[in-house]
Amino acid sequence: MTSMPFEDKKKSRVTLLDVARRANVSRATASLVIRKSPLVGADTRARVEQAMRELGYVYNMGAARLRAERSHTVGVIVPNLTNPFFAELLSGIEAVIDSAGMVVILANSGDLVERQDMVMRRMREHGVDGVIICPAAGTEPAFLHQLADWDLPLVQVLRQISEEVDYAGSDYAAGMRQAVDYLASLGHRTIAFAVHGPIHSAYRERVEGFCDAMQSRGLDPNLIVGLPIQIGEIADAAHLLFGEGEQPTAVICFNDVIALGLSAGLYDRGLKVGENFSLIGFDDVTDAEAMRPRLTSVSTGPVAIGGNAARLLLDRLADPIRPSHRVVNETVLHIRQSCGPVAVSALQQSR
Repeated sequence: MTSMPFEDKKKSRVTLLDVARRANVSRATASLVIRKSPLVGADTRARVEQAMRELGYVYNMGAARLRAERSHTVGVIVPNLTNPFFAELLSGIEAVIDSAGMVVILANSGDLVERQDMVMRRMREHGVDGVIICPAAGTEPAFLHQLADWDLPLVQVLRQISEEVDYAGSDYAAGMRQAVDYLASLGHRTIAFAVHGPIHSAYRERVEGFCDAMQSRGLDPNLIVGLPIQIGEIADAAHLLFGEGEQPTAVICFNDVIALGLSAGLYDRGLKVGENFSLIGFDDVTDAEAMRPRLTSVSTGPVAIGGNAARLLLDRLADPIRPSHRVVNETVLHIRQSCGPVAVSALQQSR
Protein backbone atom coordinates (compact mmCIF):
# COMPACT_ATOMS: atom_id res chain seq x y z
CA MET A 1 0.00 0.00 0.00
CA THR A 2 1.37 3.40 -0.97
CA SER A 3 1.83 5.73 1.99
CA MET A 4 0.38 9.22 1.90
CA PRO A 5 2.93 12.04 1.44
CA PHE A 6 3.71 13.85 4.68
CA GLU A 7 2.22 17.16 3.57
CA ASP A 8 -0.95 15.51 2.27
CA LYS A 9 -1.31 13.55 5.48
CA LYS A 10 -0.82 16.71 7.51
CA LYS A 11 -3.43 18.55 5.47
CA SER A 12 -5.88 15.66 5.68
CA ARG A 13 -6.21 15.97 9.46
CA VAL A 14 -9.09 18.29 10.27
CA THR A 15 -8.09 20.89 12.82
CA LEU A 16 -10.11 22.93 15.27
CA LEU A 17 -9.36 25.96 13.11
CA ASP A 18 -11.07 24.22 10.17
CA VAL A 19 -14.12 23.65 12.34
CA ALA A 20 -14.15 27.27 13.49
CA ARG A 21 -14.02 28.53 9.91
CA ARG A 22 -16.83 26.23 8.80
CA ALA A 23 -18.99 27.36 11.73
CA ASN A 24 -18.01 31.02 11.20
CA VAL A 25 -16.78 31.42 14.77
CA SER A 26 -13.38 32.08 16.33
CA ARG A 27 -11.07 29.24 17.22
CA ALA A 28 -11.42 30.21 20.86
CA THR A 29 -15.22 29.81 20.63
CA ALA A 30 -14.86 26.42 18.97
CA SER A 31 -12.50 25.40 21.77
CA LEU A 32 -15.09 26.43 24.38
CA VAL A 33 -17.64 24.20 22.66
CA ILE A 34 -15.20 21.27 22.76
CA ARG A 35 -14.69 21.83 26.49
CA LYS A 36 -18.45 22.09 27.03
CA SER A 37 -18.20 25.59 28.44
CA PRO A 38 -21.51 27.15 29.61
CA LEU A 39 -20.33 30.47 28.13
CA VAL A 40 -21.37 29.40 24.62
CA GLY A 41 -24.96 29.94 23.49
CA ALA A 42 -27.09 27.02 22.28
CA ASP A 43 -27.23 28.21 18.65
CA THR A 44 -23.48 28.68 18.44
CA ARG A 45 -22.87 25.31 20.07
CA ALA A 46 -25.16 23.59 17.58
CA ARG A 47 -23.44 25.28 14.65
CA VAL A 48 -19.98 24.23 15.84
CA GLU A 49 -21.09 20.66 16.54
CA GLN A 50 -22.63 20.43 13.06
CA ALA A 51 -19.36 21.65 11.51
CA MET A 52 -17.50 18.99 13.48
CA ARG A 53 -19.78 16.27 12.10
CA GLU A 54 -19.56 17.55 8.53
CA LEU A 55 -15.75 17.72 8.61
CA GLY A 56 -15.26 14.52 10.56
CA TYR A 57 -13.35 16.31 13.31
CA VAL A 58 -12.07 14.09 16.12
CA TYR A 59 -10.96 15.75 19.33
CA ASN A 60 -7.51 14.54 20.40
CA MET A 61 -7.66 14.71 24.18
CA GLY A 62 -4.08 13.48 24.60
CA ALA A 63 -2.66 16.16 22.35
CA ALA A 64 -4.76 18.82 24.01
CA ARG A 65 -3.52 17.75 27.43
CA LEU A 66 0.07 17.88 26.25
CA ARG A 67 -0.45 21.36 24.81
CA ALA A 68 -1.94 22.54 28.06
CA GLU A 69 0.81 20.92 30.11
CA ARG A 70 3.87 22.05 28.19
CA SER A 71 7.04 20.49 29.58
CA HIS A 72 9.27 23.33 28.37
CA THR A 73 11.78 20.73 27.19
CA VAL A 74 13.15 20.15 23.70
CA GLY A 75 14.63 16.88 22.48
CA VAL A 76 17.81 16.97 20.41
CA ILE A 77 18.96 13.80 18.64
CA VAL A 78 22.35 13.66 16.92
CA PRO A 79 24.17 10.72 15.28
CA ASN A 80 27.59 11.22 16.85
CA LEU A 81 28.82 12.78 20.08
CA THR A 82 32.54 12.26 19.43
CA ASN A 83 32.71 14.72 16.53
CA PRO A 84 33.33 18.23 17.98
CA PHE A 85 31.06 19.63 15.27
CA PHE A 86 28.02 18.40 17.18
CA ALA A 87 29.19 20.06 20.39
CA GLU A 88 29.22 23.39 18.55
CA LEU A 89 25.83 22.67 17.00
CA LEU A 90 24.40 21.92 20.45
CA SER A 91 25.78 25.16 21.89
CA GLY A 92 23.86 27.09 19.23
CA ILE A 93 20.67 25.19 20.00
CA GLU A 94 20.99 25.62 23.76
CA ALA A 95 21.62 29.36 23.56
CA VAL A 96 18.27 29.93 21.83
CA ILE A 97 16.33 27.33 23.81
CA ASP A 98 17.69 28.66 27.12
CA SER A 99 16.64 32.20 26.21
CA ALA A 100 13.10 30.87 25.70
CA GLY A 101 13.05 29.49 29.25
CA MET A 102 13.31 25.87 28.08
CA VAL A 103 15.86 23.09 28.48
CA VAL A 104 17.40 20.54 26.10
CA ILE A 105 17.33 16.76 26.45
CA LEU A 106 20.17 15.35 24.36
CA ALA A 107 20.37 11.84 22.89
CA ASN A 108 22.78 10.02 20.57
CA SER A 109 21.29 7.80 17.86
CA GLY A 110 24.67 6.37 16.88
CA ASP A 111 23.49 6.91 13.28
CA LEU A 112 21.29 3.81 13.70
CA VAL A 113 17.65 3.92 12.60
CA GLU A 114 16.55 1.37 15.22
CA ARG A 115 18.16 3.30 18.06
CA GLN A 116 16.74 6.54 16.70
CA ASP A 117 13.23 5.07 16.81
CA MET A 118 13.74 3.98 20.42
CA VAL A 119 15.13 7.37 21.43
CA MET A 120 12.22 9.15 19.77
CA ARG A 121 9.73 7.03 21.70
CA ARG A 122 11.52 7.91 24.92
CA MET A 123 11.43 11.59 24.00
CA ARG A 124 7.68 11.34 23.48
CA GLU A 125 7.23 9.50 26.80
CA HIS A 126 9.07 12.31 28.56
CA GLY A 127 6.65 14.79 27.01
CA VAL A 128 9.11 16.98 25.09
CA ASP A 129 7.42 19.88 23.35
CA GLY A 130 9.31 19.26 20.12
CA VAL A 131 12.40 17.64 18.64
CA ILE A 132 15.42 18.81 16.66
CA ILE A 133 16.98 15.87 14.86
CA CYS A 134 19.89 15.11 12.58
CA PRO A 135 18.29 12.03 11.00
CA ALA A 136 20.20 8.76 11.05
CA ALA A 137 21.34 7.52 7.65
CA GLY A 138 18.62 5.36 6.12
CA THR A 139 15.72 7.11 7.86
CA GLU A 140 12.55 6.60 5.80
CA PRO A 141 9.73 9.16 5.25
CA ALA A 142 7.46 6.89 7.32
CA PHE A 143 9.39 8.18 10.33
CA LEU A 144 7.97 11.65 9.68
CA HIS A 145 4.48 10.26 9.20
CA GLN A 146 4.68 8.68 12.65
CA LEU A 147 5.63 12.00 14.21
CA ALA A 148 2.75 13.67 12.39
CA ASP A 149 0.40 11.13 13.95
CA TRP A 150 1.89 11.98 17.34
CA ASP A 151 1.47 15.74 16.73
CA LEU A 152 5.11 16.14 17.74
CA PRO A 153 6.74 19.22 16.17
CA LEU A 154 10.02 18.43 14.42
CA VAL A 155 12.93 20.28 12.83
CA GLN A 156 15.52 18.54 10.65
CA VAL A 157 19.08 19.78 11.05
CA LEU A 158 22.14 19.15 8.80
CA ARG A 159 20.42 16.27 6.98
CA GLN A 160 16.92 16.18 5.53
CA ILE A 161 14.45 13.46 4.71
CA SER A 162 11.70 15.69 3.35
CA GLU A 163 11.41 19.26 2.08
CA GLU A 164 7.95 19.37 3.65
CA VAL A 165 9.40 19.60 7.16
CA ASP A 166 11.35 22.51 8.69
CA TYR A 167 15.09 22.29 8.00
CA ALA A 168 18.25 24.12 9.08
CA GLY A 169 21.55 23.43 7.35
CA SER A 170 24.36 24.82 5.25
CA ASP A 171 25.09 25.14 1.53
CA TYR A 172 27.46 22.16 1.26
CA ALA A 173 27.74 22.38 -2.52
CA ALA A 174 28.85 26.01 -2.34
CA GLY A 175 31.46 25.06 0.24
CA MET A 176 32.85 22.43 -2.10
CA ARG A 177 33.06 24.96 -4.92
CA GLN A 178 35.01 27.32 -2.68
CA ALA A 179 37.49 24.58 -1.75
CA VAL A 180 38.00 23.37 -5.33
CA ASP A 181 38.33 26.91 -6.69
CA TYR A 182 40.96 27.78 -4.09
CA LEU A 183 43.06 24.70 -4.82
CA ALA A 184 42.74 25.29 -8.55
CA SER A 185 43.97 28.86 -8.06
CA LEU A 186 47.11 27.38 -6.48
CA GLY A 187 47.69 25.25 -9.57
CA HIS A 188 46.34 21.92 -8.32
CA ARG A 189 44.83 19.79 -11.07
CA THR A 190 44.52 16.37 -9.43
CA ILE A 191 42.44 16.78 -6.31
CA ALA A 192 41.10 13.93 -4.17
CA PHE A 193 37.98 13.99 -2.03
CA ALA A 194 38.29 11.91 1.17
CA VAL A 195 34.96 10.68 2.56
CA HIS A 196 33.73 8.33 5.26
CA GLY A 197 30.59 7.21 7.01
CA PRO A 198 27.14 6.18 5.76
CA ILE A 199 25.33 7.89 2.89
CA HIS A 200 22.73 10.56 3.72
CA SER A 201 21.58 13.87 2.24
CA ALA A 202 24.59 15.88 3.48
CA TYR A 203 26.95 13.20 2.08
CA ARG A 204 25.28 13.32 -1.32
CA GLU A 205 25.26 17.13 -1.42
CA ARG A 206 29.00 17.30 -0.68
CA VAL A 207 29.91 14.61 -3.23
CA GLU A 208 27.73 16.20 -5.91
CA GLY A 209 29.15 19.62 -5.08
CA PHE A 210 32.70 18.31 -5.42
CA CYS A 211 31.98 16.62 -8.75
CA ASP A 212 30.21 19.67 -10.19
CA ALA A 213 33.02 22.02 -9.10
CA MET A 214 35.71 19.77 -10.57
CA GLN A 215 33.88 19.27 -13.86
CA SER A 216 33.24 23.01 -14.22
CA ARG A 217 37.04 23.48 -14.26
CA GLY A 218 37.67 20.57 -16.60
CA LEU A 219 39.17 18.44 -13.81
CA ASP A 220 38.66 14.73 -13.13
CA PRO A 221 36.00 14.36 -10.38
CA ASN A 222 36.46 10.63 -9.88
CA LEU A 223 39.18 10.56 -7.22
CA ILE A 224 36.76 10.01 -4.32
CA VAL A 225 38.38 7.89 -1.62
CA GLY A 226 36.55 6.15 1.21
CA LEU A 227 38.32 6.13 4.58
CA PRO A 228 37.58 4.52 7.98
CA ILE A 229 35.31 6.29 10.44
CA GLN A 230 37.62 6.07 13.47
CA ILE A 231 40.21 8.85 13.54
CA GLY A 232 42.95 6.48 14.68
CA GLU A 233 42.43 4.34 11.57
CA ILE A 234 42.37 7.27 9.14
CA ALA A 235 46.10 7.96 9.50
CA ASP A 236 46.96 4.36 8.61
CA ALA A 237 44.67 4.58 5.54
CA ALA A 238 46.37 7.62 4.01
CA HIS A 239 47.97 5.34 1.40
CA LEU A 240 44.51 4.92 -0.16
CA LEU A 241 44.88 8.39 -1.66
CA PHE A 242 47.81 7.17 -3.74
CA GLY A 243 46.52 4.30 -5.82
CA GLU A 244 46.92 3.69 -9.53
CA GLY A 245 46.90 6.52 -12.04
CA GLU A 246 47.70 10.19 -11.64
CA GLN A 247 48.60 11.09 -8.08
CA PRO A 248 46.80 13.87 -6.17
CA THR A 249 48.64 16.94 -4.95
CA ALA A 250 45.75 18.01 -2.72
CA VAL A 251 42.80 16.53 -0.86
CA ILE A 252 39.50 17.98 0.35
CA CYS A 253 38.10 16.17 3.37
CA PHE A 254 34.46 15.38 4.13
CA ASN A 255 34.98 16.89 7.58
CA ASP A 256 37.72 18.10 9.91
CA VAL A 257 37.95 14.72 11.65
CA ILE A 258 39.22 13.19 8.40
CA ALA A 259 41.57 16.13 7.90
CA LEU A 260 43.06 15.62 11.36
CA GLY A 261 43.63 11.92 10.71
CA LEU A 262 45.06 12.46 7.25
CA SER A 263 47.41 15.13 8.51
CA ALA A 264 49.09 12.50 10.66
CA GLY A 265 49.02 9.90 7.89
CA LEU A 266 50.57 12.24 5.34
CA TYR A 267 53.30 13.17 7.83
CA ASP A 268 54.07 9.48 8.30
CA ARG A 269 54.51 9.18 4.52
CA GLY A 270 57.07 11.98 4.44
CA LEU A 271 54.72 14.63 3.05
CA LYS A 272 54.68 18.16 4.45
CA VAL A 273 51.16 19.55 4.60
CA GLY A 274 51.09 23.11 3.33
CA GLU A 275 54.39 22.72 1.49
CA ASN A 276 54.30 19.77 -0.91
CA PHE A 277 50.78 18.56 -0.25
CA SER A 278 47.61 20.59 0.35
CA LEU A 279 44.84 19.66 2.76
CA ILE A 280 41.41 21.25 3.24
CA GLY A 281 38.90 20.34 5.95
CA PHE A 282 35.17 20.86 6.06
CA ASP A 283 33.08 22.32 8.95
CA ASP A 284 35.88 24.45 10.50
CA VAL A 285 35.45 23.37 14.11
CA THR A 286 37.64 24.84 16.83
CA ASP A 287 40.29 22.11 16.42
CA ALA A 288 41.22 23.61 13.05
CA GLU A 289 43.18 26.36 14.80
CA ALA A 290 44.88 23.84 17.09
CA MET A 291 46.40 21.80 14.23
CA ARG A 292 49.89 22.48 12.92
CA PRO A 293 50.02 23.68 10.28
CA ARG A 294 46.72 25.39 10.93
CA LEU A 295 43.97 23.80 8.87
CA THR A 296 42.32 25.56 5.97
CA SER A 297 38.67 24.56 6.24
CA VAL A 298 35.21 25.35 4.91
CA SER A 299 33.16 26.85 7.72
CA THR A 300 29.56 25.64 7.77
CA GLY A 301 28.76 27.59 10.95
CA PRO A 302 27.54 24.84 13.30
CA VAL A 303 26.66 27.28 16.10
CA ALA A 304 24.56 29.37 13.70
CA ILE A 305 22.89 26.26 12.28
CA GLY A 306 21.97 25.15 15.79
CA GLY A 307 20.50 28.55 16.55
CA ASN A 308 18.49 28.50 13.32
CA ALA A 309 17.13 25.04 14.10
CA ALA A 310 16.07 26.12 17.58
CA ARG A 311 14.31 29.23 16.27
CA LEU A 312 12.49 27.16 13.65
CA LEU A 313 11.22 24.85 16.39
CA LEU A 314 10.08 27.75 18.59
CA ASP A 315 8.25 29.24 15.60
CA ARG A 316 6.63 25.87 14.91
CA LEU A 317 5.47 25.59 18.53
CA ALA A 318 3.96 29.07 18.29
CA ASP A 319 2.23 28.34 14.96
CA PRO A 320 1.79 24.59 14.34
CA ILE A 321 0.06 25.01 10.96
CA ARG A 322 2.47 27.44 9.29
CA PRO A 323 4.16 26.31 6.03
CA SER A 324 7.49 24.55 6.35
CA HIS A 325 10.60 26.74 6.33
CA ARG A 326 14.21 26.14 5.26
CA VAL A 327 17.17 28.13 6.57
CA VAL A 328 20.41 27.37 4.72
CA ASN A 329 23.62 29.13 5.81
CA GLU A 330 26.27 30.32 3.41
CA THR A 331 29.70 28.73 3.80
CA VAL A 332 33.03 30.54 4.21
CA LEU A 333 36.47 29.18 3.31
CA HIS A 334 38.87 30.02 6.14
CA ILE A 335 42.35 30.03 4.63
CA ARG A 336 45.16 29.14 7.02
CA GLN A 337 48.42 27.23 6.51
CA SER A 338 47.59 23.74 5.18
CA CYS A 339 47.57 24.62 1.47
CA GLY A 340 50.22 25.85 -0.90
CA PRO A 341 51.10 26.02 -4.60
CA VAL A 342 51.80 22.76 -6.42
CA ALA A 343 55.35 21.69 -5.65
CA VAL A 344 56.92 18.27 -6.02
CA SER A 345 54.35 15.62 -6.84
CA ALA A 346 52.70 13.72 -4.02
CA LEU A 347 53.83 10.48 -5.63
CA GLN A 348 57.52 11.38 -5.47
CA GLN A 349 57.26 12.58 -1.88
CA SER A 350 55.15 9.70 -0.58
CA ARG A 351 57.46 6.92 -1.80
